[in-house]
Amino acid sequence: MRLEKLSILNYKNIREAELELCSNINCFVGKNGMGKTNLLDAIYYLSFCKSHFNVIDSQNICHDADFMLIQGQYSRNEETENIYCGIKRKQKKQFKRNKKDYEKLSDHIGLLPLVLVSPNDSELIAEGSEERRRFMDGVISQHNKTYLQCLMAYNNALKQRNALLKMETPVEETLYAVLEEQMARNAEYIYAERKKFIATFEPIFQDNYAYISGGQEQVTLNYTSQLDNRDLTEAFVRTRERDKILGYTTQGIHKDDLEMQLGDYPIKRVGSQGQNKTYLIALKFAQFEFLRQIHGLKPLLLLDDIFDKLDSWRVKRIIELVAGDKFGQIFITDTNREHLNEIIAQITATSALFQVEDGVVTQL
Repeated sequence: MRLEKLSILNYKNIREAELELCSNINCFVGKNGMGKTNLLDAIYYLSFCKSHFNVIDSQNICHDADFMLIQGQYSRNEETENIYCGIKRKQKKQFKRNKKDYEKLSDHIGLLPLVLVSPNDSELIAEGSEERRRFMDGVISQHNKTYLQCLMAYNNALKQRNALLKMETPVEETLYAVLEEQMARNAEYIYAERKKFIATFEPIFQDNYAYISGGQEQVTLNYTSQLDNRDLTEAFVRTRERDKILGYTTQGIHKDDLEMQLGDYPIKRVGSQGQNKTYLIALKFAQFEFLRQIHGLKPLLLLDDIFDKLDSWRVKRIIELVAGDKFGQIFITDTNREHLNEIIAQITATSALFQVEDGVVTQL
């Protein structure tokens, strides 16, 4: 799969950009704050119907503009796909595939598989379990529509149950029972799919980490859930009174976590900056391989400033991976042109180099 043309208007600090992209490696160089990440985020938007960094759509529009527009022309399985996104302030977002509006934005997820590696990935290690669940959900949802539907239904029922728990007036217990039955039914499917995903994903992740690190360290991923040892319907009933006092739901798959370990210890506690960065890059490269196997095509790979905080050995190994034929179309940003020149020097396939300055993109 390839993104052949990209048009941007009023997206963050990018006033206007019309890019024709090469089918292999596209490099974007510039100082920090110039708009390199915003460019990748526009590509991300066309795959996921939202920004990776800012979920409030209106805040992605240039400050003094009334609307934003992103369009992409893709080649997917030898067929052309034209994707359009337009947003006007205080209006509903428009998302179109080949000039036809989507009935539901969720129908679009998975059409254009994409993996983004960014400095924000550090939150997967540093922050709470919500970030790690979001990672699992994001990967599985790109190929499993039923999972996405169950996840949306579960979260909707969870929101309603939490609203009931906060009410000061008495609530019919049957209302709780209906919501809890919906949550338990969807949770069982989500739990099973998460377990299956990690069982397939972990060996791919370990192989990638071993290659980048030179095989000097052992890493693991361990999926933990309350459903490992309890019936969720019974747990809802048993904890209902306590949940009313607390004002939120204490049981369910929204409490699941993904334990990330280096050796026998949590990487959050013992990992160096370089080890953490290697862990995250290996995680995202494994995501790429997992999606490639599922979809039967190579996802787009977006690499945002990935060489920071890595020693020369790990940088070399990553460049070897990126320059090989394992991946398809790649978009790379960096402040250091030497890294990009080194990648370009190692590949025989086509490449393009762009300068980004104050939101203006120029091909070099």
